Amino acid sequence: MNIPMKIIRLVLLTFIFSGFSLMSKADIPPVFGSEYRGKTQKDELTRVYISPLRIIWKNDADGKMISNEEVLVLPGNSQPEMGKRNMCVMTSTENDTASIMFDYGKELHGGLQLLMGGSSRREPSLVRIRFGESVGECNSQTSNSEWKVGYSTDDHAKRDIFMEIPRDGMIEIGNTGFRFVRIDLLQKNTTIRLKEARAILRYRDIPYLGSFNSSDERLNQIWLTGAYTVHLNMQEFLWDGVKRDRVIWLGDMHPEVATIMSVFGYNDVVPNTLDLACQQYPLPGWMNGMSAYSLWYLIIHNDWYTHNGDLDFLKKHKDYILGLIDQIDSKIETGGKEELAKNRFLDWPSSPNKEGVEAGYRALIVWAMKDAENLCYILNEPAYAKKAKDCTDKMSRYIKGHNNLKQAASLMAIAGIMDAKKACEEVVSVGGAKDFSTFYGYYMLQAQAKAGEYQEAIDIIRQFWGGMLDMGATTFWEDFNMDWLENAARLDELTPPGKKDIHGDFGAYCYPGFRHSFCHGWASGPTAWMTEHILGVKIVEPGCKVIKIEPHLGDLKWVEGTFPTPHGVLTIKHTKDGNGKIVSEINAPKGVKIIR
Repeated sequence: MNIPMKIIRLVLLTFIFSGFSLMSKADIPPVFGSEYRGKTQKDELTRVYISPLRIIWKNDADGKMISNEEVLVLPGNSQPEMGKRNMCVMTSTENDTASIMFDYGKELHGGLQLLMGGSSRREPSLVRIRFGESVGECNSQTSNSEWKVGYSTDDHAKRDIFMEIPRDGMIEIGNTGFRFVRIDLLQKNTTIRLKEARAILRYRDIPYLGSFNSSDERLNQIWLTGAYTVHLNMQEFLWDGVKRDRVIWLGDMHPEVATIMSVFGYNDVVPNTLDLACQQYPLPGWMNGMSAYSLWYLIIHNDWYTHNGDLDFLKKHKDYILGLIDQIDSKIETGGKEELAKNRFLDWPSSPNKEGVEAGYRALIVWAMKDAENLCYILNEPAYAKKAKDCTDKMSRYIKGHNNLKQAASLMAIAGIMDAKKACEEVVSVGGAKDFSTFYGYYMLQAQAKAGEYQEAIDIIRQFWGGMLDMGATTFWEDFNMDWLENAARLDELTPPGKKDIHGDFGAYCYPGFRHSFCHGWASGPTAWMTEHILGVKIVEPGCKVIKIEPHLGDLKWVEGTFPTPHGVLTIKHTKDGNGKIVSEINAPKGVKIIR
């Protein structure tokens, strides 16, 4: 009996990607017997408690509703105390509500730990706790029935919580992305005492092996902010956002994986996430139900193998990769027209430009199939390598114009179906940071690098990503538009009358108003870009066995940094001498060959 290869492959995929475990076996007390076997897993993430850096605001109309709040910015110990000394006192009256808002200084992922003292009630007291990525979000009302500007949502993570809290005890609340917390005492004619109100930071405790330091502190801060944005999203699996989009999105993963390779090197979160994606979206489905995201899956694999040289992991995904090539090939006609799927998605800001999206989507197919061809040679599958190349050849017979869409022209330049210099002159570099986006901005920068426009790209990084920093960002956002800066207040201040709220008054598509995520991993592209093009790290042979150092400092006087490889950390320093010539100092680990 001849069993079709597609059925064999589907069975193998089901076997390979079922039952894998991210977490290690938990060590639990011996009182737990054999009936618990297989029912526990260790939490490999770390918890850190952080006291507020400052009190943003309090509602204390008569000067007697809140007192001694300064104790809450002091270090804590998570131990309740019986009594009333050295505590913040909050009293709500019949007609007024005691409220207070804290700033923890940085975007965090986690919750809130409250340590309570004595209360005027023996019963628990009702409070409202609001987490916010901005001061405006912390003060906002929640609307889950519809998404609209000026309102928050509880999608993916509960951030607006009504609950009872004990007296003389401790309670932990929340699991979301936030920087600010507001507490309202809703119980009328009631006094409560707060000993501590500490944020719980839940994160992956790993070293920053990669680094970037230059003569421009603004670029240094942008590099580190992009690194931290992705770090927060490295939870059990790799998310796109810690407040919203706490799920696996394959397209969004690509800039994140580039950042992880530049900052952390190898980390299990990437292969574990790719494994889970195959389990969640078996063929013939598309990753996340989106054909474009299956293309990103192939590109990610090529990049990950290039950096780590992990052939065993690539072989684990071999059947899925080959099956995906079969699926894509079956939907491309000889003349270059294709019908992968009706839904064509690049990123949200490009969505209105249908013709441009179509051109960019087709370029993404070419890029993905070129990477697939390379993967097939590595996997010793020459027939599939030829099939992938045939897809590329067919797609190249029918090239659509970019329709003045920066996203499309950037992909076309990267895929090699449009001259990069022409793409930048016609659209990508026109207007500088205008029409850049946080996700596809990475590919716009890559197109500029391919065109030799390094200084233009550096200037845009300063302007666009730096513009978020100017508004108080400590992580990079789901979307950003330079036009938002006009007459807008910073995210870490109460919005004065007559000014726009940089968070609540903007946003579109699926992220209007405060639903907009202010910590989105797909926005981290400049971190990877600066490592690749300013430090000049280009991997020539898989596993970082050969690395070419080709720096482009632009107007920088010097730059230094590190780059993680499977063999150890590569150390680099470039300095311009009096004639503008770059003098380099490079210290490579054993097993890494450096070429210039």
